[in-house]
Amino acid sequence: MSFTDKVVLVTGASRGIGRATAQAFADRGATVAVHYHRNRRAAEETLASLHSGPHRLFQTDLGSIHGPQDLATAVIKELGTVDVLVNNAGIYKPHPLDEASYEEWQELWDLTLATNLTGPVNLIYCIARRMILRGGGRIINITSRGAFRGEPEAPAYGAAKAGLNAASQSLAKALAPHGVFVYAVAPGWVETDMAKKYLHGPEGDAIRAQSPLNRVARPEEVAETVVFLAGENAEFLTGGIVDVNGASYLRS
Repeated sequence: MSFTDKVVLVTGASRGIGRATAQAFADRGATVAVHYHRNRRAAEETLASLHSGPHRLFQTDLGSIHGPQDLATAVIKELGTVDVLVNNAGIYKPHPLDEASYEEWQELWDLTLATNLTGPVNLIYCIARRMILRGGGRIINITSRGAFRGEPEAPAYGAAKAGLNAASQSLAKALAPHGVFVYAVAPGWVETDMAKKYLHGPEGDAIRAQSPLNRVARPEEVAETVVFLAGENAEFLTGGIVDVNGASYLRS
């Protein structure tokens, strides 16, 4: 599968799933817009690891009011277009109800929803309108198993990811007539920096045992799923939510 002459924007591409996704597209000839928020050093490492090119680095806070529009404008100005948008950027901030103060509860709900739901859908708005004018595109949103299973330690995370699943399905119906196809990919645990303290902590074995494969996903496995959905043969999957969780959670 080749993405030569395609421009792919990957948000949260400095580490983990985002980095693996940027690398997978670059390996197939795409020009990659590498987005990051704070960790410029890690983003530069991602950029340096990409084959072909020219790839570019873009910084913005997608949880801010103007961040999504600023990012879309900058990428299109520098690279001309966006053929594939991968909404991967997100945060996970624990805030169990029985421990968080009311002020902490409100703050983390606002922050999590802004970063994990409002920011991605605002970026879709900015990018998809250009895709409509060009006659097509692909949008892949990285959500989570937690949208279905529940996230008792971080309920705002589960709610935001569930909202992004629903938004993906609504926008898939709205955008399909314009040749723009929208998908969600819902991983379980993945070997990322965000998960490291849990996977290497006392609960690590129990986390791995959630899957009959007795392990968690590699970032590259999620990335390959994203690449497949961005290809030309996945159009009839639009609106679909693809579970990448090693049968650790099965939904009906």
